[in-house]
Amino acid sequence: MSKNIRTDSVNYLFDAILSLKSREECYTFFEDICTVNELLSLSQRFEVARMLRNHKTYLEIAEQTGASTATISRVNRSLNYGNDGYDMVFARMNDKPENEE
Repeated sequence: MSKNIRTDSVNYLFDAILSLKSREECYTFFEDICTVNELLSLSQRFEVARMLRNHKTYLEIAEQTGASTATISRVNRSLNYGNDGYDMVFARMNDKPENEE
């Protein structure tokens, strides 16, 4: 059974994230709220998800991202059995011009 993450504190955090208006503002906020390792771990998982969606093998992903097979497997499980959050974001990013911040 998963923990209920829908709390007032999480809502407040998400409202803060939604208020950010540029990539530079994201850097400013996330460098304050996350450790470097936390931010790199999040970005690594997102890159793993992108590569899995592009049909890369676990070996290719591990070599290119440094992610463990356990991390790759967890991300793959989220892609296949999660809430479709990755796919929602990937679809929106495909509609956005690449240079847009």
